[in-house]
Amino acid sequence: MTRTARLGRRGVLVLTGLLGAWLGAASAWAEDANKADIEALKKSLAKYEDYTAAVRDLYLSTVGCVHYAGEKIDGTMYYPKGAMGIHFVNVPSVGKPLDPMKPNVLIYEPTKKGLKLVGVEWLVPLTPDTKEAPTLFGQKFMGPMEGHYPLIPREFVHYDLHAWLFRDNPNGMFSPTNPNVKCTKADFPMLEKPTKMMPGPM
Repeated sequence: MTRTARLGRRGVLVLTGLLGAWLGAASAWAEDANKADIEALKKSLAKYEDYTAAVRDLYLSTVGCVHYAGEKIDGTMYYPKGAMGIHFVNVPSVGKPLDPMKPNVLIYEPTKKGLKLVGVEWLVPLTPDTKEAPTLFGQKFMGPMEGHYPLIPREFVHYDLHAWLFRDNPNGMFSPTNPNVKCTKADFPMLEKPTKMMPGPM
């Protein structure tokens, strides 16, 4: 190998190393930025630990405590075994521009001491103008899918993203279900079938 070739090879290796370090730093910066945003979101939602505050701000309960058995069915969304809890939906906010600081849904777990805030959800309706799946905090939304019948009409085709801000989730913060959330104390536990997938940008 000639001296010029050796120098060229070293240059490529150095450039590759610098590029890898830059990409790693950029990824860490994005992760830190998301963490900061998530912490800010958690602080802004602390008042909703009291579900009556949520009701006053027009987050209205769908009553049923939704959970899934973890079954896989062709043509449907996959929900790992676990619960989605009781949804309190702010209907006026659905269909408005996506706001990372104002989730459309607050998620509560029924406990002996009452309702415990465990997570949130954003809903984005599928429209003719939708060109791609929405993203938030570096996470791609699931969907498009039918509405979660019977609590939500099937005709409400949408994308959604869950975030388990107030309850650890072994499947990850943004998994749709949380095995650490239970519906055993619920007045209306609802074991749902996986939601049907619908055509649209993914």
